Amino acid sequence: MAIDIVNNKKTIESLFAKWDEGCIWSCLQDCQGMAYTNNKDNPQSAQIVFGNFCYFAGVVSEELVRHIPVEYSEKLMIMTPQNEEWAKLIETVWQEKASGRMRYATKKKMDKFDESKLQRIVANLGDEFEIKMIKEELYKQTRELSWANDWCGNYVSYEEYEENGLGVVILENGKIVAGASSYAYYHGGIEIEIDTHERYRQKGLASVCGAKLILECQKRKLYPNWDAQNKISLKTAEKLGYEFDKEYMAYDVFL
Repeated sequence: MAIDIVNNKKTIESLFAKWDEGCIWSCLQDCQGMAYTNNKDNPQSAQIVFGNFCYFAGVVSEELVRHIPVEYSEKLMIMTPQNEEWAKLIETVWQEKASGRMRYATKKKMDKFDESKLQRIVANLGDEFEIKMIKEELYKQTRELSWANDWCGNYVSYEEYEENGLGVVILENGKIVAGASSYAYYHGGIEIEIDTHERYRQKGLASVCGAKLILECQKRKLYPNWDAQNKISLKTAEKLGYEFDKEYMAYDVFL
């Protein structure tokens, strides 16, 4: 069967039911990302591709696991299976190119953030640094930084980011050294991406960025979803008020 783009996302909503993931919500709500199936008339299996991430749901399909969209140009795709059957298929198809690792989901609770605590974290930023919202000039600068490109890289223009995105950066002498931004947006929320330049790590900058972005989301009644790629990220999330939900397997697939 041919692999087709899913234009009517309602036809695959049930396949991703109860999967609490911002990138999936974004695609299903026609905000960002692309969806594919091997049976457009009656989808029983589906693939969502968003940025570097890929999600498989429904009846396992080798065709979909092998499918890399022609416009996808990255050398790495992070494939996330819905269940053990999909996981085994990813391992079988991609073999030594697939490296499995645990990621850590957090609970989605809008009312669990202590704003006074978050404000104290932001206030502890050292005098040598300044924190700013991402506006047009900083948007352009982040797009030129390979280590920070995920902050705004899923938006085709600043106008789209200005309308739907949200982010902050920390600067030292005018140079971006850390930041947090909306990797994805969906109705009522964003998916947080935080990065710190390697020379500025272990200074608490990620916590400051995260606290500031959460506070900005609270003002706008947006939920700042945090999916931790490792235990260090999870520890930062918990410091800011998130609660661990569950761990799950994802695969770094090198194309």
